[in-house]
Amino acid sequence: MNQPLLSERIKIARENIGITKAEAARRLNMSKIGYCRYEYGERTPSLQTLEVIAQCFNTSVSYLLGKCDDISPDYIVIRKNSHPELFEIVQGINSMDSSAQKRLFEYYKIICSKKEV
Repeated sequence: MNQPLLSERIKIARENIGITKAEAARRLNMSKIGYCRYEYGERTPSLQTLEVIAQCFNTSVSYLLGKCDDISPDYIVIRKNSHPELFEIVQGINSMDSSAQKRLFEYYKIICSKKEV
């Protein structure tokens, strides 16, 4: 694991979502000093901690480790208690057959293109 790259990527991901080091530590449920040790390259987070950081910073472990340059996440976790409507929508989509899912995705693209006009 390339420690300077990892610490730099953690910093970039944090800055990308526009939060301070203190806010990052709060969201990760750790002390500011503990978090800063990761960002300064003084400590290497475990794989489990990297998963939590990636999810919290809306990126992927692959990006943080330097395995790819795409900062976007490779999955999103939707919690029923924090986003009940979105959770219900996703559950409904998962129960559809693949052709219905494809039609819904086409509708989604149409709606998004109209917002941009």
